[in-house]
Amino acid sequence: MIALALFLPACFLAYANGANDNFKGVASLYGCKAASYRTAIAWATATTFAGSITAIFIAQALLKKFSGKGLVPDAIVGSAPFLLAVAIGAALTVIFATRLGFPISTTHSLTGALLGGGLIAVGGAVNVSALGKAFILPLLLGPVLAILLGSLLYFFLRGARLAFGIKKEWCICVGCEERVVAQPQPGSILALRFVPAPSLTVDEMENCQERYAGSMLGLGSQQIMDGAHFLSAGVVSFARGLNDTPKIVALLLLFPALDLRWGFFAVAVTMAVGGLLHSRRIAETMSHKITTMNHGQGFSANLATGILVILASLFGLPVSTTHVSVGSLFGIGLATGQANPGVMRNIALSWIITLPCAALLSALAYALLRQL
Repeated sequence: MIALALFLPACFLAYANGANDNFKGVASLYGCKAASYRTAIAWATATTFAGSITAIFIAQALLKKFSGKGLVPDAIVGSAPFLLAVAIGAALTVIFATRLGFPISTTHSLTGALLGGGLIAVGGAVNVSALGKAFILPLLLGPVLAILLGSLLYFFLRGARLAFGIKKEWCICVGCEERVVAQPQPGSILALRFVPAPSLTVDEMENCQERYAGSMLGLGSQQIMDGAHFLSAGVVSFARGLNDTPKIVALLLLFPALDLRWGFFAVAVTMAVGGLLHSRRIAETMSHKITTMNHGQGFSANLATGILVILASLFGLPVSTTHVSVGSLFGIGLATGQANPGVMRNIALSWIITLPCAALLSALAYALLRQL
């Protein structure tokens, strides 16, 4: 019964995580019109699920880190009220942010929930120094490194494109249309005649598409970029599933009766469902409000995010995929001069609020559960 009581909040957290995080890897595909919303979220769902399943085998460091051991005494870590409070506090924080359209960090929410529940449970016995070294430092470094790497990759790839002589072009719709022309006839009777005439279609800037001209290795440059862009988006989503799934499954770690393989599978499934049903508002923020981008810029941001998150997963560093992906997009925007500082400021504010909000909700949940 206790295991079931913990299993359901963990799945709720996975659902909230999917709703807030699943689209982040494919935001650039939707933002530069390389894919529709449905295509983008389908690709994100498939690759995130693959990353979640792979985490069973290669993400054990994060699994142990987010169990709470070392942060609070072992007796509290193994208690059902503490783990339930952590799951509830983190899940409510993430789902509230999703409803408001703010891309926040599940990692940050879990960190705050561990802290809030721990303070109510043991007070001053919480190892705050361990929290700073193991959690806060990687969370702060993530977006800074992402901004730098995203900008550097953009300039490097842009230089490589120019070195290969690949130019950009804008599409203009030129075609032929039939016009009706009146032809005078004997007896003052007019006859109608269809005459072909060239036509030029001009549209708003936001509806125009920038494409890459030329070819490489027998393939069109735009085809190569589209393939690389989709692949990079898949890598980011795979890395997110790899990095985030163990953090949620860690809540089930101390219950031997639960087979963790089924725990990983359940988290992966509910994470996918959450993304499919509630990603639209996050998609609009990530794809259209941080910065405008083309195919190459989106590819650079995804590549930077994928590199940082995969390295963090392998070394057991709890970086936030959200902070890294948003930082990469903002870095691209700074490099191109198209970033939206106002939106980024609001997102950064939501990040600051995330930890104390999750801590407060977790503390309240623990105080109530302890009375039961």
